Amino acid sequence: MSARTKARKRALDMLYIADVRQLPLRDILREEAERSAAQPQRSSSWPYAEEIVRGVIDNADGIDRLIELHATGWSLARMPAVDRAILRVAVWELLHNPEVPDAVAISEAIEAATLLSTDDSAAFVNGVLGAIADGRH
Repeated sequence: MSARTKARKRALDMLYIADVRQLPLRDILREEAERSAAQPQRSSSWPYAEEIVRGVIDNADGIDRLIELHATGWSLARMPAVDRAILRVAVWELLHNPEVPDAVAISEAIEAATLLSTDDSAAFVNGVLGAIADGRH
């Protein structure tokens, strides 16, 4: 597993925890930063995970608006928490990280949905992200 894939998973974990526990994402980020400092063996995934989470925090309203706009028939509140987290990470990458090709951001999100969520989630995530990516071009 690449360092970026590990970082995406770590960011996804932070977003999920904040969502499920209904805690501010900044608090979860701070806790994870402390944990990272205490566990240098996990340091390779920390910088990009932190970048993703800070990016999601800074752009949360726009990211969520885009997700809801393209998730036909689904509000954020109706989505499984893991799907919300996956979509937020991927939309941040699509819109705010030009180093990551759209196809990579979408593929990584689909893979996460396949492994971590419902049977229908991968197709759902693919459809939402594909529509967002197409809308930018």
